[in-house]
Amino acid sequence: MNNPPRNLWRSAGAILLAFVVVVPLSLGTDQLFHVLDVYPPWGEPMWEFGDNLLALSYRIVYGVFGSYLTARFAPRHPMKHAIIGGAIGFVMAALGAAAAINMEMGPAWYPILLALTALPCAWLGGTLHRIWRADDE
Repeated sequence: MNNPPRNLWRSAGAILLAFVVVVPLSLGTDQLFHVLDVYPPWGEPMWEFGDNLLALSYRIVYGVFGSYLTARFAPRHPMKHAIIGGAIGFVMAALGAAAAINMEMGPAWYPILLALTALPCAWLGGTLHRIWRADDE
């Protein structure tokens, strides 16, 4: 079997790509909803169930998309790259959850679910890449 050589820079870049895309998408969507007065002003707690569900919904979509990108641009083992990215996202979200809960910025379920959905989103993004890649072959 002819596997391409390991390329740590391309691997790191594939994982970083997801964060470079997902973070601005998430914050940009947040900003849009703040400007449209869907969300309370920045810095104020967001306690409304629907607002938190909306934020969780698009972050899940963006997380799946980011994991798909990671898998798509991984030099090899796309699912492994997607899961590593999801694990990094889980750690970051868990740290963010601890901070958000301590600061009482909203209901605890939102940041907890954000952390708990990181790995399933990564798996789904990697799976979508595998399915769509197979369709191209």
